[in-house]
Amino acid sequence: MVSARAVAERVTDPELPMLTLADLGVLRDVSEQGGKVVVEITPTYSGCPALTEMRADLVDALARAGYRDVEVRTVLAPAWTTDWITERGRRKLAEAGIAPPDTAPRPGGPVPLTLGPPVRSVPCPRCGSADTEELSRFGATACRSLHRCRDCAEPFEHVKEI
Repeated sequence: MVSARAVAERVTDPELPMLTLADLGVLRDVSEQGGKVVVEITPTYSGCPALTEMRADLVDALARAGYRDVEVRTVLAPAWTTDWITERGRRKLAEAGIAPPDTAPRPGGPVPLTLGPPVRSVPCPRCGSADTEELSRFGATACRSLHRCRDCAEPFEHVKEI
């Protein structure tokens, strides 16, 4: 039988299907306790609408692998950060035409305050140009924004730093 951890690590994110929950950093822990599999996940934000699907997909994948007693726990502390996205996950985002996030502001450190348009340009994941513009602060989900490259003229999404 494949380990419960190996099964859980292959479950994909419902909103970013090119990433596994492990790539996204949402999968926190998988343990077997007295015949029961306990999976701990941290949502990207507390109101994440994909959380129900993540739970169901984990339970379903583990059941198909022969694990019948599965509990999925939500762990909110510490809060998820885009820094938890793996290098592999960042590569997969870029390959799918989504600009990966930069480093998130550090807890307890200064939080940048911008009163105007964003100062930092997001590099285009298609051609690499830094000459891009933000079209909308919100993309398909609240954690993504919509941009356009001025060089190749292609639109793209960016996973916001959290």
